[in-house]
Amino acid sequence: MTLTPGQRAALKNLARKKSGEAVDWINIGDARALTDQGLAERTSAGWVITPAGAAALAASGEP
Repeated sequence: MTLTPGQRAALKNLARKKSGEAVDWINIGDARALTDQGLAERTSAGWVITPAGAAALAASGEP
């Protein structure tokens, strides 16, 4: 799966958000693209990373 630089940045922000860190804003277009790929979802708490998103990030080898 290929992510754009913006989608990759959004996914990393969502991972940091999940761990309780303060994160930069997340581009809605990038977040929606991640949702379409099953890597994020929109909840009442905002955008969150899914287990598939966390796995994709881990598989990419990026911190």
